[in-house]
Amino acid sequence: MAQGRTIEDLDRWDLAGLGREYLMAGHLIDRVAMPQVIGRLGSAGMVEVAVEEWSAASPLYTERVRRLLGFDRDHDVAAMFKGMQFDVGAPHEFLDFRYWVDGPDRGGFRLDHCGALLDVEPMGEEFVRAVCHDVEDPTFAATLCASDPRARIRPVHRPPRPSPEHHPHCEWVVEVDEGADPAPAPAVTGRLRDSRLLGLTVPLMPLDDPDGGRTDYRGPLDPDLRLEDLGPLALRALCREFAIQGHLLVLAFASALRERVEPEAVSAAVVAAQTGTAGVVAARLARWLRRRPWAPTEAEDVVAQVLELHPMLSPRDYVDVWVDGDGETLVVLGDCPGTEEVVALGWPALLADGRADGALAAAVEGAWPGATAVPVEPPFGRRRAWRVVVSEEPLPERPEVTLARFSSGAEFEFRRVGERPA
Repeated sequence: MAQGRTIEDLDRWDLAGLGREYLMAGHLIDRVAMPQVIGRLGSAGMVEVAVEEWSAASPLYTERVRRLLGFDRDHDVAAMFKGMQFDVGAPHEFLDFRYWVDGPDRGGFRLDHCGALLDVEPMGEEFVRAVCHDVEDPTFAATLCASDPRARIRPVHRPPRPSPEHHPHCEWVVEVDEGADPAPAPAVTGRLRDSRLLGLTVPLMPLDDPDGGRTDYRGPLDPDLRLEDLGPLALRALCREFAIQGHLLVLAFASALRERVEPEAVSAAVVAAQTGTAGVVAARLARWLRRRPWAPTEAEDVVAQVLELHPMLSPRDYVDVWVDGDGETLVVLGDCPGTEEVVALGWPALLADGRADGALAAAVEGAWPGATAVPVEPPFGRRRAWRVVVSEEPLPERPEVTLARFSSGAEFEFRRVGERPA
């Protein structure tokens, strides 16, 4: 990047904020993806695709986080909950998990706030049951069994709620049944085992970070963990993992949909999800950026900074993107593992072949009203390039972005941030 900051330049506190934005970005993918499925396969088809998507991806990315933070040899209930604390399916506070541990083989959690529930409640009880029963049961089990295949989860209570004032939104108990046969890994995880994402190295964390904060998550579960508790070395690695989680979900979604509809419909659904997510996430990042004392103020510089940090274009060892914000802002994509993905249709490949120009434009439009991106001739040896164009008047919002804004996650404000009070 010719000017502005890369993720390597951010300090511990900025990285914690960016990490929360990446968690929310991964969660928002389905806000556009699932309506595409409902339109083609109905609500029953949506449940099937969602279950396969999360069951395929979450055990794989949970394995990576366990290795990264050094609790991969732990198989107790606390370790299961640790994995859930770094899952894009549960952005901090938006899905406000409150955990407790009674012992190595028993614990539980409640959701004091569930943004996913609040998003579907206006749609009626059928959709509440689809999300909180039909999807949650198998996907919670798939995630927990990545830590111990003898884990069993059961609800104490869950929606539909008797009234809008009923709290907590749900409550669950998790136990490890020593006498149970280990649950098999979800068969759908096999679809992603050859992904180029899983070939990306999980870095080995040092014992200490000279800039403070934790470098691992060995030891007891912290029920009120905040990303600020971790040091910048771990946070940079986690931001990379959160971006990887999002890409894995996209591949799992495309793979599940490919089993049910024609290729053109798969491409259209993935592009729609990419466009809506890209625009809303860019708007969130721009809002986060404005609160930074080092934030740029000129339109093209803001756009370049948002794109530099956008999870759609991360991590750089999967998506080879160059953002030049010096004068005329160019975004250039080269050949990389993401453009050569082998298991399903992913976002970098769609960008590379020109099918997702609208997604890149949506990200630019979200970063700055009145800005957009147009394809230009790429430099020699590169796959695709776009130039940022800025005008005085805001452009009409793309329908995919409007659809993504249906989720309250689009405007959700994180509040339990920063250093813990003494």
